[in-house]
Amino acid sequence: MTSPIQVEALRRVAAVFDQHVPFHNLLGLDIKRYDIDGVEVVINMKPELIGNIHQQILHGGVTATVLDVVGGLTAFAGLVASRDDWTVEELQQRLQTLGTIDMRVDYLRPGRGLTFTGTGSVIRAGNRVSVCRMELHNEQGTHIAFGTGTYMVD
Repeated sequence: MTSPIQVEALRRVAAVFDQHVPFHNLLGLDIKRYDIDGVEVVINMKPELIGNIHQQILHGGVTATVLDVVGGLTAFAGLVASRDDWTVEELQQRLQTLGTIDMRVDYLRPGRGLTFTGTGSVIRAGNRVSVCRMELHNEQGTHIAFGTGTYMVD
């Protein structure tokens, strides 16, 4: 069962990622769901996100960014879920050091679509380092890309 502190910590993290990171705002990232069980980040296609003007497809850097955001959020949720006795202050301190150590992206198909949704799952949740798998699908459920990321959570 999720504690009230865990719920509040994830709410605060979502607010930071969703509203206070200028690059995320520029891209139009929207966190639709964020809890101990997972994350769902949505981005809507717009002309500024096109990477191939001839095919009108999503830029690969946007794809990688969405996967990285999903991975970071997923890693942090895994950390929050690892204990039920966190204080909000401890989690805020951990959030300040959250960072990507390494990430691999496999582009499976061109980024065609109107809406793209990123989801993630924890492969390994450690006290200092976590590994996550992330996926990006379009509104038709077509699997556009997946990634594996290693994140510092200490």
